Amino acid sequence: MKTNDAPSADGVWHHCHLLADADPARAMRDAAIAVEHGRIVWLGEASALPESLRHLPRHDAAGAWITPGLVDCHTHLVYGGQRADEFAMRLAGASYEEIARAGGGIVSTVRATRDADEATLFAQAAPRLEALLAEGVTAIEIKSGYGLSLDAERKQLRVARQLGEAYGVTVHTTFLGAHALPPEYAGRADDYIELVCNTMLPALAGEKLVDAVDAFCEGIGFSPAQTERVFEAAARHGLPVKLHAEQLSNLGGAALAARHRALSADHLEHLDEAGVAAMAQAGTVAVLLPGAYYFLRDTHLPPLALLRQYGVPIAIATDHNPGTSPTTSLLLMMNMACTLFRMTVPEVLAGVTVHAARALGAADRHGRLAVGRVADFALWRVDSPAELAYRFGGNPCAAVVRQGRVHVQGKGIQR
Repeated sequence: MKTNDAPSADGVWHHCHLLADADPARAMRDAAIAVEHGRIVWLGEASALPESLRHLPRHDAAGAWITPGLVDCHTHLVYGGQRADEFAMRLAGASYEEIARAGGGIVSTVRATRDADEATLFAQAAPRLEALLAEGVTAIEIKSGYGLSLDAERKQLRVARQLGEAYGVTVHTTFLGAHALPPEYAGRADDYIELVCNTMLPALAGEKLVDAVDAFCEGIGFSPAQTERVFEAAARHGLPVKLHAEQLSNLGGAALAARHRALSADHLEHLDEAGVAAMAQAGTVAVLLPGAYYFLRDTHLPPLALLRQYGVPIAIATDHNPGTSPTTSLLLMMNMACTLFRMTVPEVLAGVTVHAARALGAADRHGRLAVGRVADFALWRVDSPAELAYRFGGNPCAAVVRQGRVHVQGKGIQR
């Protein structure tokens, strides 16, 4: 349901249980939330509802658990085409080089993205977004990085903005021009980085299409020196940075990101203790992406024990993209983070709320429920919040309140 069709959430939400900050130890049974003009004006035990709010309309949550809206802090949601045939080729034994020679790999997505107009990109991305929204997502990051030219990157970012407006969801746009080397720049990576820093970023930032800047620091991506040039360009435009780091090898990308006070460093399977310590000192969030780990059949686990030891906040995201994580289920990623990475239920609940919001630089607006904040929350037909991580293959979301409007997913919520 698009935002213009959704009714207001104003009123008192009662007959519910509340997990206001994703910490099960502070869960509250028989709770209520009062919303006026799209903002939370009170929350607490239902018996303590102030007399001044008792006149408001009532929303019967029918015993649902209410949590903050989920935050998907790492996606590549807008792109052209798909790569299912490439997946089949790989399973049949084709090598990466063979797939690339057949026109596959990231080049195929770049070509499809460049060929598509904005309306086509919107139409292809909308079902992906709808699937995430149906699972309680109320804020999402959408990266560019499949255009690799000014016009094509602009298209991706414009569509990301359009999706946010159409669906009433908070969209944070990230410019990922330094994602891969486009075919026309083969063998000229430094020249391409110059284009990213001195042409693409200034233009897109000037058009207010960029909320943050990202890069892929990897042997098959860009070097630490090239990444630093991107970060310096971002600083010139007053934009925060984040980084695809230590996914396939350890190039010291996380420490580099930390030196630039990055919002997050993402993937991190090959992160070492020095990188963890640097992230802890800088307050950089570790974003773990179990979908890509699973899809690539990786066996090198991110250093969860070190992240815990140093107190680095850990977020979980879908990394939705056509090549390595074609998932549209953040709930499934919670389960995978538990089963593959051995994270605990409280860790993954915080990972898709509090810490994910911090990874977007939006901790003051998303990730927890508090008086004065916009009403962004999800209602779940579960007996315990642990079920959100425990189950996979289903969706217990009964309704989502996004930007103060109600989007009903199924039966059980009465207005």
